[in-house]
Amino acid sequence: MDMTIVLTALKLVGYGLGTMGPGIGIGIACYGCCVGSARQPELAGRLFTDFIIGAALAEALALIGFVLAFIL
Repeated sequence: MDMTIVLTALKLVGYGLGTMGPGIGIGIACYGCCVGSARQPELAGRLFTDFIIGAALAEALALIGFVLAFIL
């Protein structure tokens, strides 16, 4: 097989594995937001705001990995 095809395939597999981290992180953060909102409903707005900021930062890591998969 051609080596460039193998390297391209490995890059995409690496990106796929790299997206699992932010996905798991967002899932854990969403769980924490739901539990916190259930325990103290008066703080739901503040918890949701913090969750959105954290999810955006975790998603930014996934997008950086996506760009790097195509650059390298």
